[in-house]
Amino acid sequence: MSTNVTKSQVIARWGRPLLGASAIALAMSFVAAPAVASSHREAPFITQLPKVDGTDFYMFRSTEPGRSAFVTVVANYAPLQDAYGGPNYFQMDPNAIYMINIDSTGGAKASWSFQFSFQNTLADNKINVGGKMVSIPLVNNGSRGVDGVFDGGLNVRETFNITAFRSPNSWKAVTNAANGATFFDKPVDNIGNKTIPNYPAYAAKHIYNVNIPDCATPGRVFVGQRKDPFVVNLGETFDLINIKLPATEFAANAEKAARDDLADKNVTTIAM
Repeated sequence: MSTNVTKSQVIARWGRPLLGASAIALAMSFVAAPAVASSHREAPFITQLPKVDGTDFYMFRSTEPGRSAFVTVVANYAPLQDAYGGPNYFQMDPNAIYMINIDSTGGAKASWSFQFSFQNTLADNKINVGGKMVSIPLVNNGSRGVDGVFDGGLNVRETFNITAFRSPNSWKAVTNAANGATFFDKPVDNIGNKTIPNYPAYAAKHIYNVNIPDCATPGRVFVGQRKDPFVVNLGETFDLINIKLPATEFAANAEKAARDDLADKNVTTIAM
């Protein structure tokens, strides 16, 4: 996978687990490779590139029955997404490479690397306006409710590829365990229940079993919009730590009683 001067290399640096796992060794530490900037707009440069703003990175041993030897890795991007942020919503940047490096030996050098690249394909659906076919400016075309992978009710298809590197081997494609494909569909964001009547079921269809090169057991991958799992009182924090404590007897639980400004905000999650 090549890059050029118009592409941004993004390294996730913090995070939290969400979904399945890939069978990578348990004892892992994250390699802080050449990150641009990250986490909820606190780095000035990244405010110019919100699609590659990494908010959090999480890694943990899978808690699913029979998968305790697996590790879940989750990198979240594009902070402070509002559910009503249409009509384009929050697509990943096709001019960026989203990379996660993992050190499984403690040598401060990547033992595993994963690169995610995204593509947006416009179907260019049109409607007849006074005898002239006019392109619609929407991600959803209104022809039907959206239910399946690459559904006919969508005007834009967002897909992604994954390549993996395990030292000392070379870069290889991560493939769909079901059909060997090297690309995967990303679910459209949760536009609303008229467009997508059952969003959890729709999104779950985009959880893929995958073959990871040099792994004996298939892993799982999901990329899509999730609620931001972080909890923080952003407004009062950035107002020079103007956090209002409750009564003295409840001071020990101040964090629990405080406002969570991310309660209704989403992020785009890469989970393996």
